[in-house]
Amino acid sequence: MKLFFLIPGIAILVLIQPLSYGARTTLPHDTYVYKNVDNLDVEADVYGGNPTVTKPVLVYIHGGALVAGTRKMIRSEQLQAYLNAGFVVVSIDYRLAPEVKIPQIAGDLKDAFAWIAKAGPTLFGADPDRISVVGQSAGGYLTLLSGHFIKPRPKALISYYGYGDIIGPWYSEPDPHYCKKPAVSEEESGKHVDTPVVANRPFSDNPKAKFYLWCRQNGRWPIEVGGVDPSKDPDFFTPYMPVLNIDKRYPPTFLIHGDKDTDVPHEQSVLMAEALDKAGVEYEFLTIKDGGHGFDWQKDDPQVAAGFAKILDFLEKHGK
Repeated sequence: MKLFFLIPGIAILVLIQPLSYGARTTLPHDTYVYKNVDNLDVEADVYGGNPTVTKPVLVYIHGGALVAGTRKMIRSEQLQAYLNAGFVVVSIDYRLAPEVKIPQIAGDLKDAFAWIAKAGPTLFGADPDRISVVGQSAGGYLTLLSGHFIKPRPKALISYYGYGDIIGPWYSEPDPHYCKKPAVSEEESGKHVDTPVVANRPFSDNPKAKFYLWCRQNGRWPIEVGGVDPSKDPDFFTPYMPVLNIDKRYPPTFLIHGDKDTDVPHEQSVLMAEALDKAGVEYEFLTIKDGGHGFDWQKDDPQVAAGFAKILDFLEKHGK
């Protein structure tokens, strides 16, 4: 059942039913429209909200290379632990490439935080002075981006296998790992299929299901998602490169990355750690030995469990 509410300047859609996503635990939530652009509702799911109780906020940002994914992708066990730790969890959608580009996606990120700060205290008890961020992969990238792009800056950042450099060789040249897979042609990629702008997209059963693979096989991701050729105009990307925008004001950051990641190189977190260290920013960097992309799905792995416990301690220290 969906109920629509309007308050001045804010459109809200409340979904009165619990979330059931795959085999994950069913957890109650409210769904809000935090932004409407060109008749597209961009939504956020809020867990643990209570307008009568003020709590710190943890914003969750899903992965999917900025071309796919949905706010529903939050891990149930992690979500429950964040709730048990006393956070309101806000899982956001954002518009996806290639129909929009990084500046528009970053704009959605900024608008989501502005909405949380303005509407959150009344709607779900958000404390606008205590907002932290967690994300995986491309969500980790947007988490790191929020460290300098969002004002006021978040209290703490948790980046699971994220990245701070979006135009380096790993993304702007053909990737050896993906080139081992059957070649995808430009036509097969769905690049030229006329699809509407969306704020969530499944990984399969869509006309652009092979788009990311084509990008990686041809080193096209910065061009197709950024909209600009980095070899011709690298300065365009500078505002969207966390590794180039770290100074002493950057929030305390927890980096966690597997050293066998074949999608986002472990080196990306190494580079972020070096930049954080140089700027004198408080951070922790945990490497998961033999961990691949998405290692945190393996909740029975002692390394993963120990790493997540460290993350909860980090949020307790910096997010509250």
